[in-house]
Amino acid sequence: MGAWQSYRMRLRRKRAKIRAFRKHFSLTPVINRTDRIKPGDVLLFSTMRDEHIRLPYFLRYYRELGISHFLIVDNDSTDGGAEYLAAQEDVSLWSTKSSYKRARFGVDWLNWLQGKYGHGHWTLVVDPDEFFIYPFCDTRPIRALTDWLDTSQVKSFGAMLRDMYPKGRIDAVPYQPGQNPMEIAAWFDPGNYIIEKNKFYGNLWIQGGPRARVFFPDNPKKAPALNKTPLVRWDRRYAYESSTHMILPRGLNLTYDEWGGEKASGILLHAKFLDTFTVKAAEELTRRQHYSGSVEYKAYAEIVKDNPELWCKWSEKYINWRQLEILGLMSKGNWA
Repeated sequence: MGAWQSYRMRLRRKRAKIRAFRKHFSLTPVINRTDRIKPGDVLLFSTMRDEHIRLPYFLRYYRELGISHFLIVDNDSTDGGAEYLAAQEDVSLWSTKSSYKRARFGVDWLNWLQGKYGHGHWTLVVDPDEFFIYPFCDTRPIRALTDWLDTSQVKSFGAMLRDMYPKGRIDAVPYQPGQNPMEIAAWFDPGNYIIEKNKFYGNLWIQGGPRARVFFPDNPKKAPALNKTPLVRWDRRYAYESSTHMILPRGLNLTYDEWGGEKASGILLHAKFLDTFTVKAAEELTRRQHYSGSVEYKAYAEIVKDNPELWCKWSEKYINWRQLEILGLMSKGNWA
């Protein structure tokens, strides 16, 4: 990278930090338990709105994975989710009624919180419908992964977003609080993905899967990005640029091997497509708080109302992380 590009990157990162500082004034602490965070704790950061039904399993899943503390921004929920979170002893909660879109879809809020509370910690940034899978996650806690990354002097860990869906109509089986969503949304696309390298940021740009296949069949380039860098050993100098798709400094985006080998990587099981989806999509279409004028949700609304089914004859049922590694969707790299 030339001197001019390096300067532009530093300027972008500085702007992101300034935006985060400005936007943090819109956050009101509901309950701050960050004094309980201990050195070495792995922290989870998330932004959510009206996700009460998902929270019991979400919290249980990540507690069992080894997350020590949850730092969450509630964006004006009305379903009781904020009250539920505030009652959890390992949760620190902030609330805001400000625009999700104007906070760069929550990135500014979390950049601030990560800079203030996440410095020196491994931090995991996920949505309430995303479930982090990594090699040996069925037998090793997340701290085993971060310890190995520390030993390997690796500061970031990449994961591909994997859309999960049921066989049949997505609204056929009601989701119950506390239920593992993969009991319903157990299927995924094993192929049908496009991968390009972003020459400016250095990250891989991945699209495809059921959302490209069903919602954007004529223009798959409009489908949402599936590449993420959700797990980072945070430093207050860092900043996410676009959700967890891109991060600065750009070297943190190099979570893959450019020379023919394989770096360890994970998967985010994305349980968006449950029976709750149709109502959520309609709400987000009205709010228009998502990327590019909510074009993604416009496509969802048009397709789902006529044919709410994502399963196809090439769909594969999820078993475990080893299955995903065999399919080439994640890798244990040289972690034994």
